[in-house]
Amino acid sequence: MSIQSSSGGIPVVILKDGAQQTKGRDAQKNNIAAAKLIAEIVHSSLGPRGMDKMLVDSLGDVTITNDGATILKEIDVQHPAAKMLVEISKATDNEVGDGTTSAVVLAGALLENAESLILQDVHPTIVVDGYRKAAQKAVELLEKIADKVTATDKAVLERIARTSMQTKLVRRDSANLAEMIVKSVIAVAEKKDDGYLIDIDDIKVEKKAGGSIKDCTITQGIILDKEVVHSGMPKKIDHAKIALVNSALEIDKTEFDAKINITNPQQMKSFLDEEQRMVKNMVDKVIASGANVLFCQKGIDDMAQHYLAKAGILTVRRIKESDMTKLAKATGARMISNLDDLFEKDLGAAQLVEERKVETDKWVFVEGCKHPKAVSLLLRGGSQRVVDEVERSVHDALMVVKDVMEKPFIVAGGGAPETYAATKLREWAKTLEGREQLAVEKFADSLEVIPITLAENAGMDPIDTLASLRSKQIHGNKWTGIDVMKGVVASMHSTDIFEPLSVKIQIITCATEAASMILRIDDVIATAKSGGGPPPGAEGMEGMGGMGGMGGMGGMGGMGMPPMGM
Repeated sequence: MSIQSSSGGIPVVILKDGAQQTKGRDAQKNNIAAAKLIAEIVHSSLGPRGMDKMLVDSLGDVTITNDGATILKEIDVQHPAAKMLVEISKATDNEVGDGTTSAVVLAGALLENAESLILQDVHPTIVVDGYRKAAQKAVELLEKIADKVTATDKAVLERIARTSMQTKLVRRDSANLAEMIVKSVIAVAEKKDDGYLIDIDDIKVEKKAGGSIKDCTITQGIILDKEVVHSGMPKKIDHAKIALVNSALEIDKTEFDAKINITNPQQMKSFLDEEQRMVKNMVDKVIASGANVLFCQKGIDDMAQHYLAKAGILTVRRIKESDMTKLAKATGARMISNLDDLFEKDLGAAQLVEERKVETDKWVFVEGCKHPKAVSLLLRGGSQRVVDEVERSVHDALMVVKDVMEKPFIVAGGGAPETYAATKLREWAKTLEGREQLAVEKFADSLEVIPITLAENAGMDPIDTLASLRSKQIHGNKWTGIDVMKGVVASMHSTDIFEPLSVKIQIITCATEAASMILRIDDVIATAKSGGGPPPGAEGMEGMGGMGGMGGMGGMGGMGMPPMGM
């Protein structure tokens, strides 16, 4: 494979032994087939009637989910073209949080439709240009029909959150969760001149197996998965004045070798007394500030714990930096590095700080902050797998609410906007000249894969459903979509199924870019690893991940570990 011939027929060795090269049509076919397979994997999990996947990694850890990004992240895809689809699902997840499955399904459909054009000898570049124009046009069409809403309209935001959770395990409890999610996002939103800015990290999500999904709660403050450091300290403090310290309350050991010559026990005693005095001095500074709660990012000496307990100060140590930042936002305290700088004005306030038992663990709850710029959600569920999936669903819902607050435009769900855009694109395609017209038509077909898949997953007849959907939309109701739960084509306004415009735009642009990139590849060269011999499974190009035998062991590929005895 590594011997190439020049036009004069002279054999020239260019690639190393064991390297593989796939050219032209074959390379395209291989890449498109791989991408279509990825789309097929997540295809059945789209929509409220979509099914979940159970993923088991090489250590036997189980994940049960229907979140597209999670599925693709967990299955550790090896094929390089397929990896691009995994990347778009990741990017969509980070950017808008929802629509990860749709993005992958759409990219798969775009590639499948492009393949039929390429087989008819339409050049891939023409297809790519047509797709790009069609994507731009589709985004314009969606922007035109989107409804503007008020960014802080709770009713609209709750509908959006509920729609996001309709497709997940938490559907039964979506009303209760949606209310909590909207509250938390509105609490941490910062008003700017041109709208709102929201950092999802300000919402702390803690999860604990036990109870049921109904027991999820929102706290106007922060929940710390730590316990009070000393048993002699109070476990509950009302009207807390909170000091946040990010330096250690212990004596620093000297960094260089220091020798102290002690000749009699008296000197030893005075040396230890001095250490104790220094620790007491630190604690006195905390007491002097008037604080009755201390949160420390680093360690606290046993002696210091004793003095703090004596002073009745509830103390928690070794708190993560991210949690310290959230505590500062929630309580209004200022983080202090040097205890000499700790004064009353630096303290934060909360109505209640209390250690409570959550299942078998003791956690500290900081509650009742006046205008917290950081809040916590405590998620519960019947088992660890359920809680994990609740957390993923809540993440998606938080993100869509954030999307609408930052860009207050919504469109209907249920495949309505895709069908509308597809119909309009077909009309627009007729005005184009040349082969691009074909590409735009294929783009319209691909968009309709979303409503078709929704219908398929709901057990409806996809062709009849699509025909009925098109005819109703042409007669003027652009919000007609598929009511998957009832299995009928109906107006989405009556079923309250809405999605953020930004999610739809992200899905279209992301999928188009990924499909365009894969279509432009006409040559795949896989070089062999040093030491000769083709990479494992190079025939089908699976071996390019360089992690042969290391199934789902995420970041351990480069550590030269043997395959775990599977």
